[in-house]
Amino acid sequence: MQNTKLLLTSLTLAGLFALAGCSFPGVYKVDIQQGNVVTQDMIDQLKPGMTRRQVRFIMGNALISDTFHPNRLDYIYTLQPGGGQRQQEHSSILFNDNDQLIGLAGDFMPGVSRDEAIQGQESSTTHSTASQPDSTEVKEAPPAPGSLLEKIQGEVDNVETTPVPTPEPLESTPQ
Repeated sequence: MQNTKLLLTSLTLAGLFALAGCSFPGVYKVDIQQGNVVTQDMIDQLKPGMTRRQVRFIMGNALISDTFHPNRLDYIYTLQPGGGQRQQEHSSILFNDNDQLIGLAGDFMPGVSRDEAIQGQESSTTHSTASQPDSTEVKEAPPAPGSLLEKIQGEVDNVETTPVPTPEPLESTPQ
């Protein structure tokens, strides 16, 4: 009887210590990342008129492919630092009927860096506003006439986009 009480007391005490260890402040908690990691560099590479395959090459497969909106890809990324507040980023990429990129919506926009914000770091860059132009901004000189750079720029300016052909659907009637 004495041994049973001692055993029960020691097991209860060990259980309480184990339970107290779960919420001990020095315990490391794992960062939880879910979804598609989207960076500002990825968004900056997207250009209007790109095909769906080109967008998937840059961004990866979308987390959500909506049946009701087949011309939209949704990229969702959540990060919960160990013991911290959960943060979520969302980007939607829109295509026209020819599977060419026509729009972008969400938390990431071209030219606006949010990479540091989602990782919980302070931004090291400063953005100048339109009302206060930056005096140290260097203007790029136009290419010299007849130079290789001018020729390349002319070819880029005169590129014509062609729609991607859509394959014919398979027969849906059984034979």
